[in-house]
Amino acid sequence: MTKKTRMIAKFFQTSAVALVLGLTPLTAAPVIAQSKFEAVITVNNAPITQFEIEQRARFLRLLRAPGDPIALAREQLIEDRLKLQAARQSGIEVNEEQIAAGMDRFASQANLSGAEMVKLLASEGVYEETFRAFIIAGVSWSDLTRARFAPRVSISEDDLERARAAVGKGGGVEVLMSELIIPYTPQTQEQVEATARRISEGASESSFAAEARRYSATRTAPSGGRLPWTPLNELPGGLRGIILGLAPGDVTDPLPLQGAVALFQLRDIRETDVAEPEYAAIEYAAYYINGGRSEQALARAARVEADTDTCDDLYGIAQGEDPRVLERGSKAPSEIPQDIAYELSKLDPGEVSYTLTRSNGETLVLLMLCGRSQTIAEEAPATGETTADSAEGEAAANALSETEMLSRQIGDQRLASYADGYMAQLKAEARIVEK
Repeated sequence: MTKKTRMIAKFFQTSAVALVLGLTPLTAAPVIAQSKFEAVITVNNAPITQFEIEQRARFLRLLRAPGDPIALAREQLIEDRLKLQAARQSGIEVNEEQIAAGMDRFASQANLSGAEMVKLLASEGVYEETFRAFIIAGVSWSDLTRARFAPRVSISEDDLERARAAVGKGGGVEVLMSELIIPYTPQTQEQVEATARRISEGASESSFAAEARRYSATRTAPSGGRLPWTPLNELPGGLRGIILGLAPGDVTDPLPLQGAVALFQLRDIRETDVAEPEYAAIEYAAYYINGGRSEQALARAARVEADTDTCDDLYGIAQGEDPRVLERGSKAPSEIPQDIAYELSKLDPGEVSYTLTRSNGETLVLLMLCGRSQTIAEEAPATGETTADSAEGEAAANALSETEMLSRQIGDQRLASYADGYMAQLKAEARIVEK
């Protein structure tokens, strides 16, 4: 690996910027066989070419992104098309000044200018348009989600007090919640969303429980959606900020999932003496059953649950079927779709959930948690061994007050949760054709 490549890899490994790379038609590209510019994926009739996928995969390899770079490239490019389409439908277009500022801001994390970053990427075969489009997609999506969801985000002093307790040293935080998840099909989506909005407006604990028994598709429905005490760290990152923003008795705004709408009510919150672990990776399996939430599909899921104890058992269940009906892998918590991450947070290894659907409600998803890998905390430097890097990081952290940092964290988490849900909705409604 060249020095320049190591520099790029180090930058992206430590960067807080998500790897969301979108592509637009190239204005200056080398002579390449025409076939590489033929569409291999269409997203609402917008093409994605083989050349774009290869460029994204090259970019991901440089960043040492985990997983199959080609598969990851296809997935990210689909999301980028949806982001840009949604932004344009809302009248959001970024200009050259925003693009240049975004490139400089992104590159500054490696102590480079935007122009220097372009040269470094080009030396490894990643074209300038790839970098420009990455910025365009990121800025467009950020502008869109902030315009759409920021008015819903308000942070009170009570929110900050709960957050201070959550990040306090030496202990953890547990929350007592109720859940209500209503699946929908394209035909019932509008009605379900209206029902969710009605429930979210001033529901008491007893009325929320009654609505959960009536509408929720989760296993907790008979008990009014009530969940046991749950460590905050086991919830998806975006949901944590939303829950911390609630006072006991409050209900979230409707949160869009893929093919469903979710509501959560906070019933209580408490501190514990034992710090909860952070997880580096979560391994899970997904078994797809035709028929959505039909009686036959739910009965099939129940039989699979009865016949399996571990994720390995699912291979026997899926034997002889299309290999695509079973997926298994290990992902960082931030890489797991929001709705799947939430369902997994309720499971112990070997347990299953079949609340979620895909393909506009036509496919039931049976999830099984295989296991969780804890993050190994790095040892703090011994007294007197503070490095220049750690001193610099401490100075940067101290530039913001505790209140400002917590406010920003809570706000960003809530926006991220809304954005994740919105993306799931866009995917569910999109016409995506892969060749």
